[in-house]
Amino acid sequence: MTRWENYMNAAEKVITGYDGSLPLHHYLKTFFKAHPHMGSRDRKWVQQLVYQYYRLGCWQKERPVQERILLGAFLSSQGPDELLAFFNQEWNQQAAATLEQKLALTGIAWDAKAAFPFLDHLSAGIDGEAFTRSHLQQPHLFIRARPGKKAAILRLLDAAGVPAQQIAEHTLALPNGTKTDSIIADKSWYEVQDLSSQETGLRFQPKAGEHWWDCCAASGGKSILLFDKEPNIHLFASDVRASILENLKKRFAEAGLKNYSSKVLDLTSHALRAQMPRTRFAGIILDAPCSGSGTWGRTPENICYFKEAQIAEYAMLQKNIAANVTPFLQPGGTLVYITCSVFREENEEAVEFLRGHCGLEIAESGVISGYERGADTMFVAVGRKIKTIEA
Repeated sequence: MTRWENYMNAAEKVITGYDGSLPLHHYLKTFFKAHPHMGSRDRKWVQQLVYQYYRLGCWQKERPVQERILLGAFLSSQGPDELLAFFNQEWNQQAAATLEQKLALTGIAWDAKAAFPFLDHLSAGIDGEAFTRSHLQQPHLFIRARPGKKAAILRLLDAAGVPAQQIAEHTLALPNGTKTDSIIADKSWYEVQDLSSQETGLRFQPKAGEHWWDCCAASGGKSILLFDKEPNIHLFASDVRASILENLKKRFAEAGLKNYSSKVLDLTSHALRAQMPRTRFAGIILDAPCSGSGTWGRTPENICYFKEAQIAEYAMLQKNIAANVTPFLQPGGTLVYITCSVFREENEEAVEFLRGHCGLEIAESGVISGYERGADTMFVAVGRKIKTIEA
C-alpha cells in the first residue's frame, strides 16, 4: 500500500471517529499520540486531508468518506500535488484552476445552503454564496506589530525568507504555518491577531487616565490593543474562566503590560455589583461569547456539529450580559460590542437590545467582512450612554 493510500485511510479513521465534542485540533493531537509511528510529514498530510474534508461543510455528505476527502482536497487545492496526482491525474492537472472550473470538471453544482445550513440567519450585507465558498480556504495568519516594532519585524522575516504582506499600518499577513516565535524571539514585539479583530480596535478611543473594563477579556488580545492606543489608562479585565485569566496574565507579562487588575467574574450573576472594584467606567469592551461562526474558516468542523438552536441560546446570553454590564458605564461613556459571529440574532438584534433596553445611543454598527480578504468575519457596534441606569 502506498503512503498516499495510508494517508487517506488515516484521514478516514479520524473523520469516522470524531464526534465534535472536542475541537478538531485537540482530537488530532490525541489521534497522533495513539499512532506514534507517524512522522511529522505524515501528520501534516493527514491533518490537511481531514480539514479539507470539513471545508465542504455539509455539502455532499452522502458521498463515501474517501471520495469526499478527495473532493475537498481538489476544491481546496492551490496547485498540483503528489496525492492528487496519485488518485486523479486529471484533477491534479487542474488544481490551480478557478473554483468554477473545478466544479465544472467534477460535474457537481455548488449548493451554498447545503454547505452552510444556517444561511437564513446571516447578518445583513453578507454575501451567502461568497461566504460559504470562502470556507474552502484557510484564512491567513495575521500579526499586529506593536508600536515601533514593524521595521525590525520585517527585517527578521526577510532574513528568514518569509514573505510578509503589509495589509495596514501595523498589520502583516504571513503564510499559514509560519513559526513566528522562532523568527521573532521577543514576544513583546507583536501579537498574533486576525485582521478583522485588529480592525475592531479602530473603535477604541481611550484617553489618558480613564478607567476601562474588558469584561469578557479571554486571553487579552483586545486589551493589549487598547493599551497600545493609550498606555496611560486603568484597565480592569475579567472573564468567567480562571484558567483563561491565567493565560491573560502570562500574555500581558510577555507584552510588558503592568497597569491592570483582573478578576474572575460571572457576568450573568445578580451579585455582580458587590464583586466589582468600581461602579463606573469610561469605556467597556464587550467581546461577547458567541457562536464563533465568523471564524469557522479556521475551524470548519463546527459547520457540521453546530446546532441551529444554539444561535438563540447565545443571543439570550449576550443580552443577559449586556443588561448586567452597561449599568457600569458612566454617562457619556462608550461600550464597544463585538462578536465573531455572522448571525443577525447575535449582531443586529443585539444592537436593538442595547438601544432599547440598555440606555445606549448607537453611534456605529456593522459587519467587518473578512471572507473575501482571507480573514475572519466579525461584527462591531459602538454605543454611548445617554442616561444613568443604576447598577
